[in-house]
Amino acid sequence: MKKINVGIVGITGLVGQTILEILEQSSLPVDTLFVYASSRSKGKEVLFKGRTIVIKELNEDSFNDPLNIVFFAIESDLALKYAKIASSKKIYVVDNSSAHRMIEHIPLVVPEVNSHVLKSSDYIVANPNCSTIQSVVALHTVHQLFNLVDVDYSTYQAVSGSGVNGIEDLERTSQGLEPNFYPKTIYNNVIPQIDQFLENGYTKEEMKMILETQKILASKINITATTVRVPVKVGHSVQIKATTKEIIDLDKLKSAYANMDEIKLYPSNDYPTPLDASGSNLVHIGRIRTDLNYPNKVLLWTVADNVRKGAALNAVQIGEYIYKEFIK
Repeated sequence: MKKINVGIVGITGLVGQTILEILEQSSLPVDTLFVYASSRSKGKEVLFKGRTIVIKELNEDSFNDPLNIVFFAIESDLALKYAKIASSKKIYVVDNSSAHRMIEHIPLVVPEVNSHVLKSSDYIVANPNCSTIQSVVALHTVHQLFNLVDVDYSTYQAVSGSGVNGIEDLERTSQGLEPNFYPKTIYNNVIPQIDQFLENGYTKEEMKMILETQKILASKINITATTVRVPVKVGHSVQIKATTKEIIDLDKLKSAYANMDEIKLYPSNDYPTPLDASGSNLVHIGRIRTDLNYPNKVLLWTVADNVRKGAALNAVQIGEYIYKEFIK
């Protein structure tokens, strides 16, 4: 088995730290790990498989290191700049930011759903939005069995989806202090706004889910979304209403889910919550039922750890696929 050199850009952030943790158990045969952050963290250390790794400052020379695959967990503007440099050196970049998701020629990948779109020449691969990932894992099977026509999302997203800023705001407002990050107090409250509003009345987060789902599954599917921030630390919940061309056979759908390694299916009288999904690599699905008025509409309740499956795990799974298929 050929060993490879792997990098993590943004090692000190929530997603970067989780990528490091997941790589410990990954099938990727890592020879040397390189970790990068801003100048503030240069010289600090992280542990990987019992070895001490010194954090390097991210700059334009970073990708002179002998890397095969690098995981980006940084802001979009930095991702745009540095992915271009890394990919030009034939280093595979798996980008967790939103920078490359809607660029037409760059694949947007959830490995269980559409890894087949990847080619060996795809040196930049985009990791989808956290809520999109768990949703398309659930919807892919619905689409295969019954042919999706319309999807209506309502999300209940944890504060860790905003990184450290969101977690700190939950802690601040729980103590009666004013928010520093969110537009309103998140403690003991829900905020039906994630990211900025656009001219069409939707938020950027809502449009991410709409456009990313169409890119991953099928552009012809009609999709709408309302995304809501809730006072939960980890674990996004998404209520999905999916309309199909064919009549829904619930037994057939549940049987398919029950046989999928990436899904934990809950019985009719039970359901997942964010606490059930926290620390899990699976997409948890419950409350499966058909609409009382439309037999070709199914309702699904999905929950996943947004930092793991919604970001870090999905990125590492992309890296594993790249290694298996393209690195000889």
